[in-house]
Amino acid sequence: MRVTMMIMAATLLAGPALATGKIKCNVAKTDMKPIEALKAELTKQGWTVAKAKVDGGCYEVYGVMPETGRVEAYFDPATFEKLYVEQRGKVLFKKG
Repeated sequence: MRVTMMIMAATLLAGPALATGKIKCNVAKTDMKPIEALKAELTKQGWTVAKAKVDGGCYEVYGVMPETGRVEAYFDPATFEKLYVEQRGKVLFKKG
């Protein structure tokens, strides 16, 4: 029982750390465009996409923008609208 409680406590403590909390999107999964389509669109725009995943319901992309270099960016998964861009802790863009 003690081991079970320790595992439960570790799980609860680790849970919030999984999402950054920078941006939240409330889009139904049925309305989300494929993440591969976002990667293709960004590549057409000159990006180099290193990693893309779902975070906070948004698409989070780690990559290189042609204008600024390495960034972490969030996009609306239904429209691919850019919501937030950060570079080394400095906010470059935040939809307001």
